[in-house]
This record gives sequence, structure tokens and C-alpha cells, in this order.
Amino acid sequence: MPLSETLRAPVPAERMSRVRESPSSRVADRVRAFQAAGRKVLPLTIGEPDFDTPDHVKEAAIAAIRAGETKYTSANGTPALQRAITSRLLRKTGQSYATDEICVGGGAKQLIFLAFVATLNEGDEVIVPAPYWVSYPDMVTVNGGRPVVVATTAADGHKLTPGRLREAITDRTKWVVLNTPNNPTGAVYSEEELRGLADVLRAHPHVSILCDEIYDEINFGARPVPSAVTVAPDLRERIFLVNGVSKAYAMTGWRIGYAAGSARLCGAIGTLQSQSSSCPSSVSQAAAVAALDGGREFIDRTVRIYAGRRDLLVSGLDAIDGLRPTAPEGGFYVWTDSSALMGAVTPSGSTLASDTDLSEHFLETSGVVVITGDSYGCPGHFRASFALSSDAIREAVAGLAHSVSLLRR
Repeated sequence: MPLSETLRAPVPAERMSRVRESPSSRVADRVRAFQAAGRKVLPLTIGEPDFDTPDHVKEAAIAAIRAGETKYTSANGTPALQRAITSRLLRKTGQSYATDEICVGGGAKQLIFLAFVATLNEGDEVIVPAPYWVSYPDMVTVNGGRPVVVATTAADGHKLTPGRLREAITDRTKWVVLNTPNNPTGAVYSEEELRGLADVLRAHPHVSILCDEIYDEINFGARPVPSAVTVAPDLRERIFLVNGVSKAYAMTGWRIGYAAGSARLCGAIGTLQSQSSSCPSSVSQAAAVAALDGGREFIDRTVRIYAGRRDLLVSGLDAIDGLRPTAPEGGFYVWTDSSALMGAVTPSGSTLASDTDLSEHFLETSGVVVITGDSYGCPGHFRASFALSSDAIREAVAGLAHSVSLLRR
């Protein structure tokens, strides 16, 4: 065999052609390039809390290490973490889950991915309301499914309505994805809105509901954020609730997510995890127990800070001619309509024809970085994070105002 044949690298599978690079990763690379060139960057792209993990959570991890809790655990988590999760779910939803109805994974993202691996056959459809979190469509596609993107409107609060859901369902529909509070819009579904969607789904027993509630503790209205399983307990077997400790407890790097659903689905996910990552980190699981079983002081304090930052960013963006921000009900992002700036001309004579053109203009003229709306299936918008200091937000808003002032319309 020729040497060139023995050195040939593995050829990526056809499925890899269906997966796009994460827009967040693309933006991060662009930011690093600017910083490497010595240019100041003001990132409104941050998708994680800027707070540190609470001390009692860190101490629980240290204690676990010292106690020798550093071995493999069950694929679906330690008994202590399963108890903490079921207690938290009972407090929030009023539903009592058995341990075989609980999944624990390396982040909520992994559990969503594994749910699609476990359930999607080639050509199955998944209804994804837009604006959507950037990973949903690609997770569906790489697992042989077809994302059915359903546009929402500002008039409907960027939320899926019963009518649009009914129109999107076919015989091939396997899942509908509900993300509340939503990334990127911050929209929260009310109990009444969830009941309306549940009424539609009762007529379609082949459709399951994936509820991504990862931002549910970061909300600025009534608590707790309404959950589909609370308003429609008769659909419990078809509802897969996904959550984690990353956002609420500033534990993004600890990589612990959890989910609740049918024993059959959770068992399948456990099998997949046993054959891939074996189990989540034992030390991170001990930390997650301390987070879920601890008091609310950290959450309440950080949500108050987020609320002030939200108001600062919304008011600042609203004062810029051509930008129309929506005040989020939850999460730490402001979704902003920038469609009025399309067609404007930059100082260099270029016409803004796309979201990318606008984001490049912001970056080049003020160093402010946002994530474009087309990344979320909704061109003519951008997402700006307020998971950064108030001073940084003020500086970024001033930069955006300067960039917009340079445009000719």
C-alpha cells in the first residue's frame, strides 16, 4: 500500500455536511482576531453569567474531592443529585418524578442532543419557533430530522401561537420545541398560552414537547416561570423538561444539565450516555446538589442586578434612532429590531444589505459585537447580552449610537 494511503485522514461522514459552525463560535473567533490586532472590543455576545459560582457550591465540590467522590457514577446521576432534582421539580411544577424519569448529563445541551438521537428517524420533523436558540436546527438535522421553522411575530410576543402550531403539524412531526424564557428574545409563555398550545397537541398524540427551561430562574415577572407539565399534566408522558445549573447558579463550566420525562426516553438517553461519555463529572454533580438544595439568596441577588442592567440596555438602545429593542421577560439578552437600518450607507460607501453587514459596521466603527438575527432564524434583528457590568453596557450603547450616527439613510 502506498505511504500516502496509510497517512490518509478519516473522511468526515456525510452527516457532517449538514452541521454549521456555531454562530457564537464564529463571533468569538472574530473578537479574538480584533483583540490580537490590539483593538478594543465591547462584546454584547456573552452567553453566560459574569458572576462567580457561589462559595457554598465550590465548597461542596472541594468536600467531594476530599471525600474521594471522584469515581464513575450512574449514567443518570448520583442518588443525591437525583433527589435534589426531583425536589426542585416538585417545588416548581407540582409534579413528582421517579428516579427513572430523570436524566443527568454534561449540560442541558447534551441532553437535548441525546433526546433527538434517541427519537428521530430519517425525515422526522421537529417544529422550531423562530427566533430560536442557534443549536436546535442543527441538532435536528445531524440526527436525520427536518427542522420545521415557524416564524413568530412581535405582535405575538415572539411566541408560538396555537394557530401556527396547528398549521405546522404533519404526520411526520415528532417534536415541538418550546424555549421559555426564550433565547434570544427573553419571551416567557404564560399559563394561558401554554394551555392553548396543549389544546392543539391533545389532538396530535404523536407529537412530543421538548421544553427548554434553562433560563427559568432568571425572570423578571411572576415566579416560578410557568411550565407546560404544570398546566397540562395529562401530557406529562409526552413532555421532556430540560434544565440545568449553568445559568441560574453561574456554573456554565461545571457542565451539569438535567431533564425529566418518560422513563422510556430517559432510559434510552442513559444508554446513549453510557456508551459515549459514561456519566457526568462526579465532582460537578456534588456541586449541583449544593446549588439545587441551597437557598435562593444568590439567585434573588443576581436577578435584581440583571433587572437593572436590562433596563439600562433597553433604554439605551431605544434612544438610538433605527433600533427597536424588546424588553425581555427572562434571560439576559435584549432582542432588537434593526431592520430600519437595512439599506443605509456606511462612511466607506457600502450599503448595509444584511445583518452581517450591520454587525461588521458596529465592530469596525465602535468595537461593539452583537450576534446577528439571521443566526436565530430572524433577519433584521440582533441579540445583545446584558451579562456584563453596567459601565460596560453604557460604553457599548454609546458605541452603537456612534456607529448608527455615521450611517446615511
